[in-house]
Amino acid sequence: MENRSRITILMLPPALWLVLLFIVPLGIMAVFSFREGSFGAEREQFTLENYQHFFANRSYLNLLGTSAWIAFQTALIAVVLSYPLAYFLSFRAGEARVTLLTILIVPAWTSFLLRILSWKLILGSGGVLNTFLLSLGVIQEASPLLIYSRAAVVVTLVYVWIPFATLPIFSALERIDRRLLEAAADLGCPPWEAFLRVTLPLSLPGVIAAFFFVFIPTLGEWVTPALVGGAQGIMYGNLIQDQFVRALNWPLGAIMSLVLMALVLVILIIFNRFIRISDLAGA
Repeated sequence: MENRSRITILMLPPALWLVLLFIVPLGIMAVFSFREGSFGAEREQFTLENYQHFFANRSYLNLLGTSAWIAFQTALIAVVLSYPLAYFLSFRAGEARVTLLTILIVPAWTSFLLRILSWKLILGSGGVLNTFLLSLGVIQEASPLLIYSRAAVVVTLVYVWIPFATLPIFSALERIDRRLLEAAADLGCPPWEAFLRVTLPLSLPGVIAAFFFVFIPTLGEWVTPALVGGAQGIMYGNLIQDQFVRALNWPLGAIMSLVLMALVLVILIIFNRFIRISDLAGA
């Protein structure tokens, strides 16, 4: 009984914090989704017309699907590039692993906006990429090759999220008992087969955790598409931002936000049927 009281006392502050900063704002947003009229309108009636308008407009759902595809590509590429890096840090770096891991994380300490703007300069007509291609004679005049496109959005987001995708994979690899690999070698498994049959399966929780670590925030991204995506690279988050800031249509923006959150929850529930989320947290 005494232990339960201590646990309750310890859990009370974070629970109140969660209610105030997550549950209450979510409830307010849900109420706004039923509100009639844009922000500042005189009428305070509630209606379902906002939901009818949203689901009747196919462009909203199409953009959500496009954003999900961009987020999936970004997460997949980030995981594929992060795994060899995490493997090297865990199995080959030795005593230098902490130093190399710190070097990997250091860029994340700088401003997110500054890193995005740097890629805008790299991919622009007068950027490093164009200068390099001009020096090789591949192109005859400077031109914006990737800027203001979906490819630019994916490239920039992959760069931003690689350090964060590496950490859970590195953690999962560190938890693998090295004696299992020694046993596989004693049983005649070559290194590549030991990797496929031992290392990779045991590191899958970290891989999946890394995937969701990138996919979920990328799905609602709007800063990167606004800076390097242009009209071709617009994502669902840009539409939500426009509704709240420019159009001042808070009901529609609230509906878009709730639909985005519902999509993420559905994806997590589906994956949770195969792999427990608690296992991902442990990875």
